[in-house]
Amino acid sequence: MAFWNEKIETMDRRELESLQSERLRHTVQRVYERVPFYRRRLDEANVRPEDIHGIEDITRLPFTTKQDLRDTYPFGLFAVPLREVIRVHASSGTSGKPTVVGYTRGDIEHWAELMARNFAMVGVSSEDVFQNAANYGLFTGGLGIHYGIERIGATAVPSGTGNTIRQLELMRDFGVTVLHCTPSYALYLSEVASEMGIIDELRLRIGCFGAEPWSSSTRRELEDALHCKAYDSYGLSEMYGPGVAFECTEQDGLHIWEDYFFVEVIDPKTGEQVAEGEKGELVLTSLRKEAMPLIRYRTGDITRLLEDECACGRTMRRISRVLGRADDMLIVRGINVFPSQIEEVLMNIKEIGDQYQVIVDRKRHQLDEIVVRVELNEHSFTGEITDLQRLREYVEHRLRDMLNLRTRVELVEKGTIERTAGKAKRILDLRKLDGDWQ
Repeated sequence: MAFWNEKIETMDRRELESLQSERLRHTVQRVYERVPFYRRRLDEANVRPEDIHGIEDITRLPFTTKQDLRDTYPFGLFAVPLREVIRVHASSGTSGKPTVVGYTRGDIEHWAELMARNFAMVGVSSEDVFQNAANYGLFTGGLGIHYGIERIGATAVPSGTGNTIRQLELMRDFGVTVLHCTPSYALYLSEVASEMGIIDELRLRIGCFGAEPWSSSTRRELEDALHCKAYDSYGLSEMYGPGVAFECTEQDGLHIWEDYFFVEVIDPKTGEQVAEGEKGELVLTSLRKEAMPLIRYRTGDITRLLEDECACGRTMRRISRVLGRADDMLIVRGINVFPSQIEEVLMNIKEIGDQYQVIVDRKRHQLDEIVVRVELNEHSFTGEITDLQRLREYVEHRLRDMLNLRTRVELVEKGTIERTAGKAKRILDLRKLDGDWQ
């Protein structure tokens, strides 16, 4: 069993909590002194740095939200002068002002160390050739993964996004053994590789997939198609980027690196911490970030803390695979629906493909309706309409059992749904275009 830093990764829980308390006190003192936004928020909450004795006082601190990052755009949450910031990353800003994050030289070092820790945990070593099919640029994924590859000593292939045929040629010609990309793009890569007839020429043994929710069924699909072990990765730019949490070889939840992050799971509506094992919104406090430390940042991601210890020997707590985002969760006729629930059903039906789209609509004065468009496998049927009809009814039945909600299924030909090298566009909520949508 491989460790990058066994002393830290298997640290006694009491020692770890003492370290977290020390780092939390330091972080609160730092933001109070250096970030006017936090000084104002703490004063409004009638909390001073000396009131925070340890992690047991975390709930006394106010939350930070993505809107706070937009309101302080671009550098209002930085805790260091700009001359100490050696890099910035930013979101696309498609829904308003982009969120901007900064990094000191120390932050970049810590980030690379976290990524090396993650990769070692799944068996990556200096013997591997690692293809990074993530976007290099303002998005955090490309460079964050890249520095981890170099830190662990593997050979980096910085292929970036797009040009799928070229990606596969590089994978084959360079003898790539580890791949990083989104799970939806990995499925597309496997689809094109099969069409090119080169699946058996690939030497992949490890796939690291993240940036979007995916199911255990998708894992099986990826492992069968690419002949590798598929591991889940979780991160967000506000907390460095990728690498905040990662699966070990047990593939049973993601270890979150608690020496860098204090983790909570809260009820999205009340803000109260939920019991361990209950589903809720993930909240993170950065404990070592220099340029832009964040206090109780509401990620918007829905997960739960796993209660049992991991067989791998690491003492860092685990979170479950992310079910979806609080703002991506669909409320249809009063029922909470996550895309991952739909995907779990679809990936277990062999006659249909791995590409799907969920459309939610509401006709005026009528109830909400879910339509699931899903592609057929190219070899599913001989074209008999009765077979397709039975399949559609079967899929609708399985979805109704999972969601406790009636859905309409549309079976479409392979290649109908748009592919992308980044995050898949799974949800189309047409209710937002209706004047009476709430």
